[in-house]
Amino acid sequence: MSTTPPLPPAPALLLRYGELTLKGLNQDQFISRLRRNILRQTSTIAPVRVERLYNRMLVFPEQRTEQIARKLQHVFGLKSISPVWIAPPTPEAILPLARAVFLDALESYRGTPDVGSRVVTCRVETTRADKRFPIPSNVFDRQVGEHALANVANIQVRLDDPELTLGIDIRAEGAYLFARRLPGAAGLPLGSSGRGLCLLSGGIDSPVAAWMMMKRGMWMSFVTFHSYPYIGEPSKQKVLALARNLSKWQPNSRTYVVPFSACQEAIRDGAPESYRTVLYRRMMQRIASKLARAHDIDALVTGESLGQVASQTIENMTCIAAASELPVLRPLVGYDKDDTILLARKIGTFDTSSRQEPDCCTVFMPEKPVIHGDLELCTKFEDALPVSALVDAACAGVELVDFEAEV
Repeated sequence: MSTTPPLPPAPALLLRYGELTLKGLNQDQFISRLRRNILRQTSTIAPVRVERLYNRMLVFPEQRTEQIARKLQHVFGLKSISPVWIAPPTPEAILPLARAVFLDALESYRGTPDVGSRVVTCRVETTRADKRFPIPSNVFDRQVGEHALANVANIQVRLDDPELTLGIDIRAEGAYLFARRLPGAAGLPLGSSGRGLCLLSGGIDSPVAAWMMMKRGMWMSFVTFHSYPYIGEPSKQKVLALARNLSKWQPNSRTYVVPFSACQEAIRDGAPESYRTVLYRRMMQRIASKLARAHDIDALVTGESLGQVASQTIENMTCIAAASELPVLRPLVGYDKDDTILLARKIGTFDTSSRQEPDCCTVFMPEKPVIHGDLELCTKFEDALPVSALVDAACAGVELVDFEAEV
């Protein structure tokens, strides 16, 4: 192998959008939101400069480029992230840099387990956003390959699913060379689709529901219901751990911890046992709605999945949602448990959710909960309860817990 000067660290990160490219005349407002989110998410690591290209962004970190790249994987609206080296958009400037980038990537790849000196498959993939570049992409792929791979042992060109791909993105202002595509979170930029309040329990479903709405651009806050002294501090801390975990995807998250015992005691003493869980959840909807209204939040979000448990039949879900003053969004409504578990593992909430702690709905749990609740009966039972006073007292006793951005 011929000698090549050491490759300096990548000076920039090339960011690719997902569906933002389809936003037409509204694209600018989504891109502006995305840029603000990038600056917010990276502010705890290092200062960055952001430049907009056609259907791309460039981020220039002052330092800690690799950590910035990993952080950007948690920014919704980005399809992928690549550390890039930049050359003038001429064949003469691109070829030597392409060899240096390839050799650096190959050396790094050979350092991973089970690779060593065995044959590594690779390819070159050129895209020309600037069609004035004089050489067609497929022809330039071959030219770059002949130069970059010359005299390199134990490599094999493979166009389909190679282990290493040397990418070259040629634009009017420069050529961007890279050998890695880190997957992004995709979706829409946080804050581009309003604000939501997720009813967060300690289970598997509700954190995933919150994450799914974040991915659709909804800025999330969380509300959890704590039934002290019937439920202890570990249950509360488990839910807060889930909210903290979700702050990797959304900095500056707020959780409202609502004292719920008085509501449950009143329902226990004043309503039929079979309706307890449905009435608990109706009370939660009222409290969450009041908190949301007070903080300019647009919708409630739950982890309900149709038919999963007794309170999630269509009749019971109808009874529960009727108590809300706001739209109730259920991103998991058509998911089965395996679907949800896969997502929980992906986003990193599964292990915390799997810790065995009781939640508030286990307090005074009915032996035979109603399966097909009746809304008229719900309102009749609640007529005998001091609903407004219970809601006001619960909201007055709320504890606020804020989580800053995770580094």
